[in-house]
Amino acid sequence: MTLAILLVSALYTGYDLYQKVLHNNVVVSEDQGQYLYVSTGSDFDDVCSTLTARGIVKNINTFRWVAEKKNYVNRILPGKYRIKDGMNNNQLINLLRSGDQEVVNVSFQNLRTLEQLSGTVAKNLETDSSSIMSLLTNASYIGKYGFNTFEVMSMFLPNTYEFYWNTSAEEFFERMAQEYKKFWNETRIQKARSMNLSQTEVTILASIVQAEQTIRPDERARVAGLYVNRLKKGMRLESDPTVIFALNDFTVKRVLNVDRNIDSPYNTYQHKGLPPGPINIPDISSINAVLNYEKHNFIFMCAKEDFSGYHYFSNSYREHTLYAQRYRNELNKRKIYR
Repeated sequence: MTLAILLVSALYTGYDLYQKVLHNNVVVSEDQGQYLYVSTGSDFDDVCSTLTARGIVKNINTFRWVAEKKNYVNRILPGKYRIKDGMNNNQLINLLRSGDQEVVNVSFQNLRTLEQLSGTVAKNLETDSSSIMSLLTNASYIGKYGFNTFEVMSMFLPNTYEFYWNTSAEEFFERMAQEYKKFWNETRIQKARSMNLSQTEVTILASIVQAEQTIRPDERARVAGLYVNRLKKGMRLESDPTVIFALNDFTVKRVLNVDRNIDSPYNTYQHKGLPPGPINIPDISSINAVLNYEKHNFIFMCAKEDFSGYHYFSNSYREHTLYAQRYRNELNKRKIYR
């Protein structure tokens, strides 16, 4: 009789352990999402609250029991974890204890402002946009990387990067600084020096080239050559996109003469040389277009009236005015007045 009781007791204990440790306890649907986010600073109760609120575990008490036995309660690691339907408590806790989180892709391109950059990045990482912006506008902080608040956009190279979700604003900034250093290899640095431009100045010019030629990248090297010619001659760049940046109104499709009188260091109709910083975050192809600019004698350009995205280039002001009149006529015809 005693043996039977012991056997039943052992079977019950074994079954109870199986239910707690090895029986599937995780329920994941497409609607719920396949990822569990553990925020930085979370404690064990926070994790349990998240699991309960999202209905990820069927029995939170068995999860707690196993977590305590495996000391997960004292080993909470933040991150983005991929969880699978049907996991048992042992598998889930092993995953969370390991810190083996998923990487996230952070992509940015065609950005005009620091606000757009911080907002885009924050959509994919735990850190918020205000934390990123506070660093981007902190002169002392960015000064450690060799930039001022006007130039800081130069440090960011549009691409797709892999991060862990719980990357902080500081860690993001440090990674971008490393990518910047890798990009500016000795070959690129020497090309910039041969143009009598710094790395930052190349990026500033690239931002203007990209803004002038947004849809026909094959023309960017020619546009870059035109602005290099103007810089060498001491001419004002007279770039409409710099005026639009100064106006801070990116809906403008037609820059008027009154706009070109705006008082701003970014107004290249009023000031010689490059503006104090980029007017967008130029992509790598635009930077390379500047470093490998086309050598020619053009100093004027005007968008073609067929709206193909291409430009007329000339070294004669008289010829340029004829092209400009054609373009203005077409703008009027299409009722584009602003």
